[in-house]
Amino acid sequence: MDHIKNKIRTVPHFPKQGIMFRDITTLLQDSQGLKDVVTEFVKRYKDVKVDVVAGIEARGFILGGVLAHELGVGFVPLRKKGKLPFKCESITYDLEYGTDTIEIHCDAIKQGENVLLVDDLLATGGTSLAAAKLIEKLGGKVVECAFIVDLPEVGGKKKLIDAGYKAFCLVEFEGE
Repeated sequence: MDHIKNKIRTVPHFPKQGIMFRDITTLLQDSQGLKDVVTEFVKRYKDVKVDVVAGIEARGFILGGVLAHELGVGFVPLRKKGKLPFKCESITYDLEYGTDTIEIHCDAIKQGENVLLVDDLLATGGTSLAAAKLIEKLGGKVVECAFIVDLPEVGGKKKLIDAGYKAFCLVEFEGE
């Protein structure tokens, strides 16, 4: 997966000092890079029972929409509080400094649907864990949580696995 990893830009000290931000926009703007990411995910999920793909705001929308199209299923957005126009279910979760809330339309997931949850990057896992719980709150079953990038030192993948979810990442940036 080095061909994918090498197309991800690292921006030092963003959004604050000491953070090495992994910017996937350089990967997405490269036609072969985007194609490679989609191809890898489609290979993984084409024979898995997925009824709908759910993407976490905002970069998860990009990957999730393309994957839903390629898998022949619908797409469901999980958004920050106040961004969806219809009746929503929400969940508030802890951040490193404070809390945040994500929402999903109350009719977005049907009881028993198999949901593939996608986002660009897995760091602490707080948002992804909240999203998975929100999907289950509506009666869905999270087939797997899929990401382009994992930051293993931050512990998000372990957090998801410890909570009973499967997690898959194409590339890791460890201690870099």
